[in-house]
Amino acid sequence: MIADATRIVGFTGAGISTESGIPDFRSPGGIWTRYRPIDFSDFIASEDARRESWRRKFATDAVMRRATPNAGHRALARLVEQGRMTAVITQNVDGLHQASGVPDDMVIELHGNATYAACLDCGERHELDWVRTLFEKDEMLPECTQCGGIVKTATISFGQSMPEIEMERAREKTMAADLFIVLGSSLVVYPAAAFPMMAKRNGARLVIINRDPTDQDDSADLVIHDEIGRTMSRAVGVN
Repeated sequence: MIADATRIVGFTGAGISTESGIPDFRSPGGIWTRYRPIDFSDFIASEDARRESWRRKFATDAVMRRATPNAGHRALARLVEQGRMTAVITQNVDGLHQASGVPDDMVIELHGNATYAACLDCGERHELDWVRTLFEKDEMLPECTQCGGIVKTATISFGQSMPEIEMERAREKTMAADLFIVLGSSLVVYPAAAFPMMAKRNGARLVIINRDPTDQDDSADLVIHDEIGRTMSRAVGVN
């Protein structure tokens, strides 16, 4: 299927990053089973909620900072390099696709990015080391250096609207795909999980590579329940 395709789209979920040592937040023992998620409206309204959010971020950040791209990430980067993959749509927030060599403008981050922060008012980017330095001083909350607005990690929180530009870019790439490869997504989080079937209905072949079955397996042209890195390394020819 890869050999026959020229407009491949990758769609990645937590399963590709667990192979780099990043735990799935939804799995047993994951952060969302230990903490009640902080709703976006609470983050905006309450300084206490913002402090708790930053406490959790810095308490769990070490694992993400140590993580490096695995064979699955590198295989997708190779397909991009070959000009066969037009986009990587990801539900992940770890930045590992960019670290593997996929250009920023070819990674569509539906749930944002946890490797930096941004102002909610003007969008100014702020590095986490700067926020950490402030927060370590009596848990001082960061304010935007440009406009004084609220700063949070550049992720999409519970209750926060999905990013319109990224959703539209994802739709356009999905509709143009001739092969759509799902890697490590349980396909239960909507609206993101609608893209594979959108591609299938538009004529693309659909491949799902995931450890566990998904509700969309019966619609796929090929389903593989195996490790992503091992599977994609063999398919693409990378280590």
